[in-house]
Amino acid sequence: MLAMKKYLPTRDQIRETRGLKFLGDRILEPNLWHFNRHSLSFAFLIGGFWSFFPIPFQSIPCVLLCIWLRCNVPVAIAVVWVSNPITMSPMMYFAYLVGSWLMGTPQQATPNDPTFEWFMEQLANIWQPLFLGALVCGAVTGITGFLAVRIYYRWRITRYKQRKLRKRKRGEITPI
Repeated sequence: MLAMKKYLPTRDQIRETRGLKFLGDRILEPNLWHFNRHSLSFAFLIGGFWSFFPIPFQSIPCVLLCIWLRCNVPVAIAVVWVSNPITMSPMMYFAYLVGSWLMGTPQQATPNDPTFEWFMEQLANIWQPLFLGALVCGAVTGITGFLAVRIYYRWRITRYKQRKLRKRKRGEITPI
């Protein structure tokens, strides 16, 4: 985590960014930039959730939600960017399949050479399963990331306490 901090902007750089002035001092909230259990777990939750949404500029609602919930913005954006132009199509197709399965609707046949016009014609038929699948996949991804971070932190704390207890038993650390 420390290696990542050198790539983050400083407090003064954030304050001077013209595009962020409308947020005022809210953007300088320490949890938006610090790496701790709360900030990281909620960043994974929010980033994982928004990564499955078939909307342009997913980062905008992700950042706004991070600011509102006071969690790590750079990590949430990194998680959202898992869905990039290369991965977006498979992710949306998977979300559509999940939504179709949950709704019990038949899947639309895909031609060998799908065009944008064909996709726009089919959008009226697939938007409901796609939206439901995106909600479910986003929620599962976000909750899984949230729990993984919480479990990791719990494991690290337990390991730290066990190491400290072993040192105390050997007499390396004297109790206060």
